[in-house]
Amino acid sequence: MAGLNGVFACETSISSIENGVLRYYGCSIDDLAKNATFEETVYLLWYGRLPNRLELKALKQDLAENSVLPEKIYELLRLYAPWGNPMAKLRTCISFLTHFDDEVMDHSFAADHRKAVRIMARIAAIVAAIDRIRKGLDPIEMNTISPNSLAETFLWLLNGEKPDEIAVKALDKCLVLHAEHELNASTFAARVTVSTMSDIYSGIVSAIGTLKGPLHGNANEQVAKMLDDIGDVNKVQEYINRKIDANELIMGFGHRVYKNGDPRAVYLKELSKELAEWQGNFRWYDMSVEIDSIVQEKKKLMPNVDFYSASVYKYLGIPSDLFTLIFAISRTSGWLAHILEQHENNKLIRPRAQYLGKKEVAWVAVEDR
Repeated sequence: MAGLNGVFACETSISSIENGVLRYYGCSIDDLAKNATFEETVYLLWYGRLPNRLELKALKQDLAENSVLPEKIYELLRLYAPWGNPMAKLRTCISFLTHFDDEVMDHSFAADHRKAVRIMARIAAIVAAIDRIRKGLDPIEMNTISPNSLAETFLWLLNGEKPDEIAVKALDKCLVLHAEHELNASTFAARVTVSTMSDIYSGIVSAIGTLKGPLHGNANEQVAKMLDDIGDVNKVQEYINRKIDANELIMGFGHRVYKNGDPRAVYLKELSKELAEWQGNFRWYDMSVEIDSIVQEKKKLMPNVDFYSASVYKYLGIPSDLFTLIFAISRTSGWLAHILEQHENNKLIRPRAQYLGKKEVAWVAVEDR
């Protein structure tokens, strides 16, 4: 079947999408979006249940203690041209981390979880360093800040100053919403890679390489570009009508799984409005709402998780070419959950292909061809 649509490729207990409801280990995305921190979500995805206070404190401490990057990572990033693709830089840096981990080929339960913590702790620092180094700025050292969450860590490392609480809470909720989504393309790539008993880092590199493709990641960056191209809410109708008349794709709408709307989009729309009120600037929010209204009316398509996340990240001051990297920070928690699950009861993933080519072609000698 084209794109493996409708094909069940593995069994998992991590997340489900049934009747339009997304759940992580049985917890609905609604409950998680309203109540959970990202660290609680990470623990849920890795251990199958929500943590108690001591377990949550221990995880946050482990993440903080493992977030310092090897100096060689900074040296590597300085070799890149400033305009180099950020996703390519992230992919290479995660691969490079392999050389600083003595447990890289230890597939035991304990070692796998320690490596998961190290990767999760460092990926946000890498993304922040990518942006600062390309701007000619020095990376912020972890020992100079005292954040309370991964979301706060990232914004502090990115901008070099303590972020506002509303910004931290907004990013934290975005990370919860993007953390896991069943067997999407990048998650499948990660599971295939580690099913060969390759290392965890290779699985994350495979996932990042898959997410780099515009048909999987990159949609919210394209939404941001569309908002920039439009520029003003009064120009939305003409712009969108022109794209519809030309039968051009409008990014951020529709979903292969959700036919009645992406449940995550509701919370991102709320976040966009809250941040607009916080900044006293409704430009991006108003344009997004107007685009949403026109597309739903004329194309009967509803926004997906990428649409309103674009305006949220713009309000947070995050460069648009880092949007997919923010997705990667969050989704790393889900990728690692699937890698850990794959290693628990591993079997090499090796599907068959349905052959559609010629059959029984007779050999013809080269002088007779």
